[in-house]
Amino acid sequence: MTQPNVPRQTVKPASRITRAGKQSAKQTGKLARAPLPLFSLFLLAAFAQQPARAQAPSSTANEESSWGLGLAVGVEKKPYRGIDNKTKALPLVTYENKWVSIFGPGLDVKLPSAGPVSFRLRARYSMEGYEAGDSPFLAGMDERKDGIWLGGAAIWRNDIANLSAELLGDASGNSKGTKFKLTVDRRFQAGSFDITPRLAATRLDDKYVSYYYGVNAAEVRAGRPFYQGGSAVNLEAGVRVGYAIAPKQTIFLDLSTTSLGSSIKDSPLVERSTQSSVRVGYLYRF
Repeated sequence: MTQPNVPRQTVKPASRITRAGKQSAKQTGKLARAPLPLFSLFLLAAFAQQPARAQAPSSTANEESSWGLGLAVGVEKKPYRGIDNKTKALPLVTYENKWVSIFGPGLDVKLPSAGPVSFRLRARYSMEGYEAGDSPFLAGMDERKDGIWLGGAAIWRNDIANLSAELLGDASGNSKGTKFKLTVDRRFQAGSFDITPRLAATRLDDKYVSYYYGVNAAEVRAGRPFYQGGSAVNLEAGVRVGYAIAPKQTIFLDLSTTSLGSSIKDSPLVERSTQSSVRVGYLYRF
């Protein structure tokens, strides 16, 4: 999902500038310094977090293209037994025009809208896998690979909140699973700050749960019994805070915690009922 681009404000030169014209120019300058909404949080799909959306974009903004570069650093606490917190620093690339939206590891192809509801074809690369060496408890487990996910999304923007739904399937064939996610968010502006709280529910089917949290017969060890889980619903609460340090520059902080579904918590590989993450980043929009 994409956030709207903020149209750039310009002041046309004139040979004579009246006092009122100067005041208008000052006001325009203030608008130009308004914080730019942050679209994709950063290139860390392992956090399985989609950026929150702001108000619906105007037709002018949709027809223009924009792109940005930045850097993001995130710390995630996964629920697996004995696994350490992972810190990742990765570049952030965003691009948007009338037809496509690229943010981090994701690509959206924009489809015709139906009133306030927009539709997308969506592709994502997610870093959800692990290796046996990531934790002593995972020794003897086969590698669980990252995935490429394809599907679609619908986004309804209104004056109260933004509601989005996406359905994705594992096109890489690793888990052969599916995900269905509902997200509601609302963006608030306070000077140079923007604050976007969000709530999300994600249903993961039994194939996904068995692949990432299951234990096959060949992987059984003492204290690690055979396990093939059913479908699960994860509930997430989070907030993103952005701050415009300059007309084209934004820094952001994102905090989230996810309560895991029962079939995930019941896995012998899991020792925590929640998964949390902290993310900070910088984005420059050209």
